Amino acid sequence: MTLFSIASKSIKKNFSNYFLYFASMIFSIVIYFVFVSLKYDTTIQATTEASQKISSVFSGASVVLIIFVAIFIWYSNSFFTRKRKKEVGLYSLLGVRKKQIGRMLFYENFIMGALALIVGIVLGSVLSKFFVMILMKVMGYSVITNFTISIEAILNTIVVFTIITLVTSFHGYRLIYRFKLIELFQADKEGEQEPRGSLIIALLSVIFIGIGYGLALQDLMDSALWRTMGFMITPLVILITVILGTYFLFSTLTVYLLRISRKNTKKYWSGINLIGTSQLLFRIKGNARTLTVIAVLSATTLTAVGTAYSLYYNNRSNVEMADPSSMTFIMIDNNVDEKVKDLVTNSKDHELVYHETIPTLQIDADVTNLNSLFSSDEMIYTVISNGGYNKLAKLQSRNEMLSLKANEAAVLDAAYNEKFSPAYVGSTVSLKVNGQNEDITFKFLKKFNVLNLRTAGATIVVSDELFTSLKQDTTQENMVAYKITKEDDAKKLTEEIQAIMPEQANFSSFYEDYAAGLESSGLMIFMGGFLGLVFLTATGSIIYFKQLTEANSDKERYEILHKIGVNKREVKRTIAKQMLFIFGLPLLAGIAHCAVALTAFSRLLQMNLVIPVLICMGVYTCIYIVYYFLTVHAYYKTVTTTK
Repeated sequence: MTLFSIASKSIKKNFSNYFLYFASMIFSIVIYFVFVSLKYDTTIQATTEASQKISSVFSGASVVLIIFVAIFIWYSNSFFTRKRKKEVGLYSLLGVRKKQIGRMLFYENFIMGALALIVGIVLGSVLSKFFVMILMKVMGYSVITNFTISIEAILNTIVVFTIITLVTSFHGYRLIYRFKLIELFQADKEGEQEPRGSLIIALLSVIFIGIGYGLALQDLMDSALWRTMGFMITPLVILITVILGTYFLFSTLTVYLLRISRKNTKKYWSGINLIGTSQLLFRIKGNARTLTVIAVLSATTLTAVGTAYSLYYNNRSNVEMADPSSMTFIMIDNNVDEKVKDLVTNSKDHELVYHETIPTLQIDADVTNLNSLFSSDEMIYTVISNGGYNKLAKLQSRNEMLSLKANEAAVLDAAYNEKFSPAYVGSTVSLKVNGQNEDITFKFLKKFNVLNLRTAGATIVVSDELFTSLKQDTTQENMVAYKITKEDDAKKLTEEIQAIMPEQANFSSFYEDYAAGLESSGLMIFMGGFLGLVFLTATGSIIYFKQLTEANSDKERYEILHKIGVNKREVKRTIAKQMLFIFGLPLLAGIAHCAVALTAFSRLLQMNLVIPVLICMGVYTCIYIVYYFLTVHAYYKTVTTTK
């Protein structure tokens, strides 16, 4: 009988022990294969104009995924290897040579890797169509996806995971050489020393996190610290201080607090709290790195997904601010306007809400007095009259009418930002008409547009009498605005109008901008959600593996407790409290880090992210809770199952 056949039989007989590792490998392969399949998918390439951009994004993200998946499989392999140390030690004790044991372990791992690769590719091929449908849906496309299997994705996956499997197989091969026989038999008893809690390091954890939070929440434009350290160095300082603070929080502050909790003798000696608290205390320092990684990954995942979902969630409102009308264009030819009117009125899918023609002027202006951070001293304004503004504002149901006199003006800026935009109100700009300057003073700022931004650009409103005077010395342009129902589903009508529209008409439409925003933000939310789900599943699995490792070590202790009369309900309650501590700490730390990061982001962009972020946090927490209950059940089953 060859070592290869022995390894095959060993896998068959002990498959229940190998299942978690096998399932972890299959999960990693499925995720990676689906991700790579999306890059090569013909439906995406044929449907979207941005297929090249999507392919580039997936290529970059796949590198991150490879690194993460490799680490996850390595960790899973380490968990699996630790469970088998006694078995390996027994082989050695029975006289099997180290080289033979190493080769057998290599074969076992390689066989499982090959089987996982086959199963993973098959499952990934089935699931890839489902994920293509999701991607197309969130990007705003309604297409029927065909079932295709990408040869490029299969080859890519085989190469990547063959390398990972070979590396982990060699790691298994070296197991017998890396440990002494006594260490293999006592693997479960390693690291059982009570850690010391340092008050100084405990305080440092709070100080470091406080420094990171303080820097993150400062105003970038006004902060002396950001200016002194630089906009490249400060984010690194925030990252380092928060990660160090989180590590010290788990390794020292929690130890210090647990030691203090033991002084509450009434609670400590109640039931078997003594066992639960002691186990947490003895092992918290060993878990510190794992909990820190999970907290940082949770924060990263929540921040990325929260940001992506916020952009997706706010896409419509952002487009409505930029494009108050369904379609706007400059009237070049009266015949074109008549054709557009016929197309709109004859459309069966849409009803006409309003059709208005607004006289406008394109005038150069000296804007030196605005002291703008980003624009030059001269710019071109689209100028409309007070009457034209009020007419459109009424049609758009805006209760912000104007009554301007003489050289008074109002500026319309839908993208106004208090930190970056000029202080308009009270400022004076000079309009240049026929070599003469006409000074106007901004009396009002309106944080919206009445004409579509891509057609009109920067727009100001002047009094009717000043508009009449200005148009005598410059060429008037009439802008035509249409408002229709179901404007977010006007692809066919938009394409028909674009086909007859001359380029110089500067045509813009709500549907075009809405679809473009949906495509980019949809890609971001899919990418964030997909990678977020991978990170969440991996972090939950890491805790699961870690706790099952400890459950196997604790089995004898719980058997003793059962023999002295401790009932199973008390055991389960103690396990639930321990798991709540282990799951709750990184989750709370991750949510806190995410909340600070998104608060800073929200202030910078002046966006309200509360609702989308709360939705993301709620979903993330619910999935985490599922992992919590699965781990409690598995831990309880492990320590209470007797031979």
